[in-house]
Amino acid sequence: MNPNLFAMIAVILAGGATALQAPTNAKLMTAAGSPVNAAFVSFAVGTAALGIVVMILQARPDVTAARALPWYAWVGGLYGAIFVVAAAWGVPRLGVALTITLMVAGQLLIGIVLDHFGAFGTPQHPISWGRAAGVAMVLAGVLLVRRS
Repeated sequence: MNPNLFAMIAVILAGGATALQAPTNAKLMTAAGSPVNAAFVSFAVGTAALGIVVMILQARPDVTAARALPWYAWVGGLYGAIFVVAAAWGVPRLGVALTITLMVAGQLLIGIVLDHFGAFGTPQHPISWGRAAGVAMVLAGVLLVRRS
């Protein structure tokens, strides 16, 4: 199988998992008392699952490389926490489809800017009319989901 095709399928499945995560954490929020508590439980379960995978794969970090990382490489979990709290909070108020559509729109808007500048050492992909039109179509999709 083409490695790019495999990567695209994996990312689509991961996107589906985030769509499942939003209503799951919204339900958890009702028992946990707040979206922050729900996110805490969600991350605890995720951390435990990743711990098991790390043990199975016997993955060992490169301590020297870790020490050389810039500060921003360590805050990815913070962004994930914001995402999970916002999803748990948003789903009961906006519904799953609108919450996820808005999140995808936000991801694309930031993503196209990061790509344009090659931020954080990522490959640079300048904004083009086609890429801008793709983001505009997603934003139009937000409006359609919201108004339908």
